[in-house]
Amino acid sequence: MDLDVYVTAHRAEWERLDHLLRRGGKLSGAEADELVALYQRTATHLSLIQSSSPDPMLTARLTQLVARARATVTGTRRASWRDALHFLTAGFPAAVYRSRRWWIPTALLSTLVGVAIGWWIAANPEVQASIGAPADLREMTRPGGQYETYYSSHPAASFAAQVWTNNAQAAALCLVLGAFLCVPVLWILFLNMLNLGVGIGLMSSAGRLDTFLGLILPHGLLELTAVFVAAGTGLRLGWTVIDPGPMTRRAALAQQGRAAVGMAIGLALVLFVSGLIEGFVTPSGLPTWARIAIGIIAELAFLAYVYVLGGRAARAGETGDVDIADRSAELPTAA
Repeated sequence: MDLDVYVTAHRAEWERLDHLLRRGGKLSGAEADELVALYQRTATHLSLIQSSSPDPMLTARLTQLVARARATVTGTRRASWRDALHFLTAGFPAAVYRSRRWWIPTALLSTLVGVAIGWWIAANPEVQASIGAPADLREMTRPGGQYETYYSSHPAASFAAQVWTNNAQAAALCLVLGAFLCVPVLWILFLNMLNLGVGIGLMSSAGRLDTFLGLILPHGLLELTAVFVAAGTGLRLGWTVIDPGPMTRRAALAQQGRAAVGMAIGLALVLFVSGLIEGFVTPSGLPTWARIAIGIIAELAFLAYVYVLGGRAARAGETGDVDIADRSAELPTAA
């Protein structure tokens, strides 16, 4: 493409668009329609120049012009309580529902790995010895030992806040690091399952597996589900790098990345509930069956939230992505 000829052919359109933008809100109906048409054509011109004859100064000028035009065409919008309500009742649950083919297998396989590690540790005294000295292990697993006192070692409110912060960071890492071809997410999952498996194995070898499950299940069901959802979303994001499907890799990553950011906010709220249960219910004097029942109710409530509200919203076309007006403009690639 001859850049000089192309600029000469379209300069008048760019100048006209700039003139209309400078007039702001003083446009007639016909002029507003003209502005939209010129914005679309200029975006196409910018795309072709970037791909065929990238000139830094011309590209910068047209990029600024297209950005101004887009801001004028789409306008600005402030987030409102209605947006927050829509996110909680449709956007977030729909995003979790739509990613279920990733996080459900992740949950099942991870749980199997954790149980397998626990069985391996419980069945092999030499493995237990590699974890710690016999006296230290007895101190950890005895009645009133470290496993039991861990949940009541700090005031409930501060402990819940600490747990929530740690779990939210782990979930965010799964979401963010998924773009690195899934490997960091798999490592974070393995570390979580390793910690779970060590607890299962050591407490089982001490004949106190029922006590361990009574401590871990009240908050662990919801907590691990949130981690599995984050990991599944991170893996999906990583797979998008490998196989973006019919979209360009940049567009596909942008779409999945926006959904992942929303997922991080929603999962932070889920983990906040889990942290409250871990801080106030797990170390409480309630009977074991009552504490486990609270954990099961919280887990079932979350699953119902995802499958009822999320499923309905997903079938209605909700993806968990932001509104079209809030997305970055995608330039056309044909004149």
